[in-house]
Amino acid sequence: MAPLPAGLAARLHKICRATMTKDSLEKLKTGWRNAFSLQSPYGPLTDEDRQLLGKIADAIVKCGMSMPAVLFLAGNRPLNGIGSQAMVFLRPFVTMLIKQADYDRLTEIVDRREGIGALIDEIEARQAEKDAK
Repeated sequence: MAPLPAGLAARLHKICRATMTKDSLEKLKTGWRNAFSLQSPYGPLTDEDRQLLGKIADAIVKCGMSMPAVLFLAGNRPLNGIGSQAMVFLRPFVTMLIKQADYDRLTEIVDRREGIGALIDEIEARQAEKDAK
């Protein structure tokens, strides 16, 4: 990719300095540096995250939808970022049905690269427990 012409770069820099506060400019720089990072800004999954995934996995297995859910999640795993943004868009409607805090936490989990895999693992473990009984 070719660099910006010197005059254009200077004008953009001047506009950013004039319209943005120092804090927002720092936040933009930090976000841009991390835009293509493979590491999650949320850190590793916590015990609370795993408990929430366990609740979701229990509900899926109880409904008998473990196989379709695993196929759907595995097929859409590369699109986890887009899926989490879709969840943000649907938030006003879905939070009428489930707790807002749980939904927000699930959105963060889905946004992580390992989040979908952890949910699949939970579903498969719960299904194996059910099949063993």
